[in-house]
Amino acid sequence: MENHRGKRILYVVLAGLAIVALAAAGVLLTREPGPVDRPGPVASEAPPAREEPGPPAEAGAAPETSGDAILIGGIMDTTGATSDVGKDYALGMEEAFAWVNENGGINGKPVKYVWFDYGYRVPEAVAKYQLLKRMGASVIMGWGTGDTEALSSTVNKDRIPYVSASYSAHLTDPSRSRYNIFFAPDYSSAARACLTAWFETRWAKHPDYGKRPPRLMCAYMFTQPYCSSPIRALKDQAKLLGFQVGDDQDVSLFALDAKAQVGEMMRFKPDAVWHGNTTMSVGATIRDARAMGLAADFLVNTWGFDENLPRQAGESAQGVMGVTPCGFFGQDFPNMDRVTAQAARYNPGIPSSRRLIRSVQAWADALITVEAIRRAQAAGDLSGQGILTKGFETLKSFDFGLGAAPVTFTQKDHRPTSLVLVQEYAGGKFNPVATVDLAERWPGKWAREWLGW
Repeated sequence: MENHRGKRILYVVLAGLAIVALAAAGVLLTREPGPVDRPGPVASEAPPAREEPGPPAEAGAAPETSGDAILIGGIMDTTGATSDVGKDYALGMEEAFAWVNENGGINGKPVKYVWFDYGYRVPEAVAKYQLLKRMGASVIMGWGTGDTEALSSTVNKDRIPYVSASYSAHLTDPSRSRYNIFFAPDYSSAARACLTAWFETRWAKHPDYGKRPPRLMCAYMFTQPYCSSPIRALKDQAKLLGFQVGDDQDVSLFALDAKAQVGEMMRFKPDAVWHGNTTMSVGATIRDARAMGLAADFLVNTWGFDENLPRQAGESAQGVMGVTPCGFFGQDFPNMDRVTAQAARYNPGIPSSRRLIRSVQAWADALITVEAIRRAQAAGDLSGQGILTKGFETLKSFDFGLGAAPVTFTQKDHRPTSLVLVQEYAGGKFNPVATVDLAERWPGKWAREWLGW
């Protein structure tokens, strides 16, 4: 009797667990991870010197959805440590692929864009990558430096082009990272150019110019690969230009108070401070620095310099100089009208005044990806290797507008450009300061020394 009763209880428990498992499976099977059917512009044949994208085939006509859509995956951060810049990037990526599908797709084929939020956690990014691989993604649009570098050997083995929002110089040497691609100046090149622009436009006018070396300090989160990525190159450039460099200051990506670090800066009295974090902690540091009387100029890496900086730092943002891989949202550059119009149409609930340069950066990565796929498809090879070798690595001075430099990729060098646009915030708006061409200024170092670090 006891034995039969025990068996009945066991059966009830097992049945209950089965029901729960089936319900969970139903939720997973019906949950949309974020798929969107959409691609970017299709380019015409390029002129000899500079390639520019032309109108899509049968512009205005949606591509036929015959089941042979090109699947592009996405791994984004909309909830994690860099979501202050990641949310707008994710919006821009969706809008860009939507625009492409609405304008003929890629040679008539639609793009199915499926993305996941990974919360800026490397293990989660690896898991999402494996899922997108099993789904058959032709290309994956990635995000952060830590996860992109962690996946680099895997995407190379799998031969899946990985187009990231990480611009780490470690990803630009094809002998180590053949399948890593991005449109922007790498972080190391950007840091070199920003320091050079400050040296030539600000320090050259300083009363102490020619009397003593300028003093530089760096503030960033030591343990985050994005933040630390360009520091070696930056200090190398500082040595080249004759700077005196003080001790680095560890500032968290989550920092809302940086008074302790600013106190250390006050003792060294830097003329310039490089900040390598994202916008939130950059704004907090600049506010504290100005409140405590630090007179240094702030130079900011790509992901810490956007339209939210003056909102967070207020008047303290005046004079801040930063790296801009493309134009700010709505800034007067070719094809920017596509970005702003699509944002208003696709996400009307978000006013244009709240949109960021991050959307433009997403469009830039989407556009070079679409052009690479278009060329590979024309060559009859839509494998990952085909998209890389017959697509990306055939781009030569490819100009897609948006204030970005034309991009070139070769089998031996995946640095997309040697041109770096540096801007400053002054008079209530962002203004170009200089475009530094590192290959022109230091041709030997660019060609033989600076690749990959």
